[in-house]
Amino acid sequence: MLRRKRALLMTMGFALACSISVAQAQSQGQNPALSESNTEPYPSRPIRLIVGFPAGGASDVAARAIAGHMAELLGQPVVVENKPGAAGNIGSEMVAKSKPDGYTLLFGTISSSINGSLYKNLTYDPVKDFTAISQVTSTPFLLVVNPASPYRSVKDIIDAARAAGSAQKLPDYATAGNGSGSHLFMELFTSMAGIKLSHVPYRGAAPAMADVMGGQVPIAFDNILTTLAQVQGGKLRALAVSTTQRSSVAPDIPTMSESGVPGYDATAWFGLFAPAGTPVAIVNKIAQATQKSVLTPEVRASLLKSGAEPVGSTPKEFDTFYKAEVAKWARVVESAKVKID
Repeated sequence: MLRRKRALLMTMGFALACSISVAQAQSQGQNPALSESNTEPYPSRPIRLIVGFPAGGASDVAARAIAGHMAELLGQPVVVENKPGAAGNIGSEMVAKSKPDGYTLLFGTISSSINGSLYKNLTYDPVKDFTAISQVTSTPFLLVVNPASPYRSVKDIIDAARAAGSAQKLPDYATAGNGSGSHLFMELFTSMAGIKLSHVPYRGAAPAMADVMGGQVPIAFDNILTTLAQVQGGKLRALAVSTTQRSSVAPDIPTMSESGVPGYDATAWFGLFAPAGTPVAIVNKIAQATQKSVLTPEVRASLLKSGAEPVGSTPKEFDTFYKAEVAKWARVVESAKVKID
């Protein structure tokens, strides 16, 4: 009888201990059914890195530059997949609707922060449907002119625009199309300078810059990645960089602020996003791999050579930056009444 009582008391004590353990785990927001022993380690299979633009472009090149190093750090392949179309919206939508498990990521661009204001019928929310992981780069635009044009400074353009008024034709500027970065960077400039210029939209940056170099249109605002070589070759004249700091690859070119437009700050950028709801531990692990990859000597040198400044921010830093970008470009789009044809 004594043995039975002891056995019963031991059983009751074990059951009580288990119930206390479960209660403690639940109070701490943990699921006691998911222990380290039966939770799949991340990553355990290849990761897809979606680029919303064609292979060979600036975003594709940058994505592939860090993918190999990320794969080494994470212990799984990071496979770059190009899903071009609709200014990056096709790739963005794909990632936004993917399972939030860290295996489908978006290599976002400045378009990610602009498209929500330009396209009214998006099937995803550019802010709510993504989790920011890390900003990879920051890249200035260059305000450039044809070398034969009369414009030798930003002030020359401002003076010409003010002198023209309604009495004569405003100076023309070329862009990669309505709503493109080159368009909105110029709209921000004209708004802050209090002037008007005549917009000449093209179907892409290449034909726009070809006409600026050919003298058909005198002015353009475009990515330093595609314009610096032409400036160095004498085919374009650079007047200013769009960022608050001078570019490390072109330190002799003044900023817009230094050139008479105080406070002007606009940058193109690349960054990693995951679908909303991706576990924080996974987001942090990807962010750490991204930061280390961006700062490796090989990747850093490659990015700087192309004109991009390596960043490698934390998820919190990138989230703050991204939301500020969305708000800024929404104001520019609304103020300029930009419409997509």
